[in-house]
Amino acid sequence: MTAPASNAYAAAAVREMDRIAIEELGIPGYDLMRRAGQAAFDCARQRHPGARRWLVLCGAGNNAGDGYVVARLALAAGLRVAVVALSDPRGLTGDAAAAWRDFERAGGSVNPFSDAVCAGADLVVDGLLGTGLARPLEGAWLQVVERVNAAGRPVLALDVPSGLDADTGQPLGAALRADVTVTFIGRKQGLYLGRGPDHAGEVRFADLGVPAEKFAHVAPQLRLFGTAERLQALPRRARTAHKGDFGHVLVVGGNDGMGGAARLAGEAALRAGAGLVSVATRPGHAAALAAARPELMCRGVTSPADLDPLLARATVVAIGPGLGQDEWARGLLARVLECRQRLVVDADALNLLAARPGRRDDWVLTPHPGEAGRLLGTDSAAVQADRKAAAAALVERYGGVALLKGRCTLVAAQGHLPWVIDAGNPGMASGGMGDVLTGLVAGLVAQSPAALALATACAADVHARAADELAREGERGLAASDLFGPLRRWLNPSA
Repeated sequence: MTAPASNAYAAAAVREMDRIAIEELGIPGYDLMRRAGQAAFDCARQRHPGARRWLVLCGAGNNAGDGYVVARLALAAGLRVAVVALSDPRGLTGDAAAAWRDFERAGGSVNPFSDAVCAGADLVVDGLLGTGLARPLEGAWLQVVERVNAAGRPVLALDVPSGLDADTGQPLGAALRADVTVTFIGRKQGLYLGRGPDHAGEVRFADLGVPAEKFAHVAPQLRLFGTAERLQALPRRARTAHKGDFGHVLVVGGNDGMGGAARLAGEAALRAGAGLVSVATRPGHAAALAAARPELMCRGVTSPADLDPLLARATVVAIGPGLGQDEWARGLLARVLECRQRLVVDADALNLLAARPGRRDDWVLTPHPGEAGRLLGTDSAAVQADRKAAAAALVERYGGVALLKGRCTLVAAQGHLPWVIDAGNPGMASGGMGDVLTGLVAGLVAQSPAALALATACAADVHARAADELAREGERGLAASDLFGPLRRWLNPSA
């Protein structure tokens, strides 16, 4: 993909990209607006081919202009179009005014909003507010957003869903919930942060025909992990390869009653392609784990010293799945933190680390928002309010790579633009999913000694995409071990 297509930007940066296109490249602003409207119209027809009655919501400014272009194209296609304007179109200026005039000349008219016109629509097109919104919605704007959300009609948003902060991904009082958002020139980072994914739905990008290289100097904030990165992280193996080439993962965890967590992490490391996987767990779990998955080398450990022969053979250590926080857990973590192998730290190991922070450049921390809050001395709400800043703070305080879980998982490392994983679904909100992710990270890190951040981002990506594949049959009831089937396809992209 071209750089703007694979990166996400602050709203101010996208406005600069607009300026470059118009002032430096000489593309008329109305041409860009017509291209944006055409891209959105084409997306709507593709996504909702049976929709015959469209409701187009138009506000003020260029977002309204995009809406009038879409409405004009819909009229020309013979669709029934109702346009609701929350701002008097006679007050529009510039390109937006031209779009409204062209819509009027095509036979279009503006209607008042009503629940009936909304309920009767097969599709709602959101052209109310763009990226410039800086204060909470109020008055008629707030009422329309709330009533459209309550109506439950399919919504296509132009550029960003109205009411959503394009930088933080937080609703400003309220925000429309779209099924799909067509975003123009540059992806807005707020579509991937905070509650942005809840409101944006599927994000489609339209570059509007502007050459990507003209934006090379515009700094992005995030980069989407995609096919090119997956191929880089998962190269085809040499025909002469043997298991010693792919590392030895040691999983430490599985306290009393939690042996399944260690088993899931161990099997995930195997499925990721690690050459060997050992599991250090409570003695009572070792035999059962080996019987359930004989490829795992399971050892019961009662003290930190019992880890020494296992650590001597391991190249990567994953600690945390089912670890607990008792004396046994604290002792094992203390011993692991002394070793020189690369580490993947998850679950209760993160909670213990929060109580006694440390710093390393060769580890991966994989917190969910609650664990990230504890690591940073705050809470999950604060983390979710600014996920990008939280991921950066984790790296600043603890070093290494931070994998901040959640919809649009973030992977951050010092000196790297953060990756965002634009995949995953609510079916993953079930026990054991994090244990599988921990094992995948460890397994890929074992095979990529020089690419800690890339291996981590790839693990998060294939984890989410395997879950999305399974979710096509429904999200409820998706179990962590279900991922082991589709994972192999995602882990072998060049097969």
